[in-house]
Amino acid sequence: MVRGEMEEGVIFDIKRFAIHDGPGIRTTVFFKGCPLRCGWCHNPESQGAEPELVVRPSRCQRCSSCLGVCPERALSFSGEGISVDRSRCTRCGTCARACPSQALEIVGRAVTIGDTVGEIVRDVPFYDESGGGATFSGGEPLWQPDFLAAVLRACHERGIHTAVDTCGFAPWETIARVREATDLFLYDLKLMDSGRHAELTGVPNALILENLERLSRLGQTLIVRVAVIPGINDSERELRALGEFVGSLRNPPPVDLLPYHRIGVGKYTRLGRLYRLGEVTPPDEERMAQIVRLFRRYEFPVTVGGEALGDD
Repeated sequence: MVRGEMEEGVIFDIKRFAIHDGPGIRTTVFFKGCPLRCGWCHNPESQGAEPELVVRPSRCQRCSSCLGVCPERALSFSGEGISVDRSRCTRCGTCARACPSQALEIVGRAVTIGDTVGEIVRDVPFYDESGGGATFSGGEPLWQPDFLAAVLRACHERGIHTAVDTCGFAPWETIARVREATDLFLYDLKLMDSGRHAELTGVPNALILENLERLSRLGQTLIVRVAVIPGINDSERELRALGEFVGSLRNPPPVDLLPYHRIGVGKYTRLGRLYRLGEVTPPDEERMAQIVRLFRRYEFPVTVGGEALGDD
């Protein structure tokens, strides 16, 4: 469910000096909770709305500090270090607080509006110098609409540029609430085929496309971001459908292509989950150049990771 009225939000990280989450130097706040379950998600710790236990067996010193404090007796030693019976773990955090080596860690914490804005304003001089600001990502920030709206307003009151990184799967009323305090939407498109979208993300894409169309009609500043995943959404048919859709919008936004990477694969193991994409490998530069050439047939600028590629 979308969270209701709140003075607090749940996040899992705040990253300062981010340079890939919008223009300039930015502070990115990562919200916890997402309605999608993309198999390629590189932040799987963002998907659940509640705090989660991360396990790093390689850090375990076998001190046994955690074993005696776990109320559910969910911990044991394996050949590689500490292991957790996820069926018994309640994610209370007792073991993580007792662990001296951070082999066990709770990811996700409640934060107030004031604390979040306080972190953001620390780097105002860098925003002013670079044209940067604050980005709200996740997970899905629109899944905590009241908290997001309050932080966006607080940033605007201080003259801080704001960006919302969203999958677009939210009621229009939610987007309308945050729109005026959002300077830029980083709008993720996964697939144009709705059936495949539902199969691979857990939800169809009609609402996502409808919201993007409405934002474009209203003249909202947008960048459409597409993670290029071999064998998933890089067929010519799929890419042409995406290009035609974006090109048909009233105010066609730029498209930023993000080559698939495997940086987040290890997180699945630490969360006790299976990574579903198996042996999918990142696209090479030649393949990305081919996709750029295909999109240049349409009426919108194209970049790869925020940077334009030169003509061959």
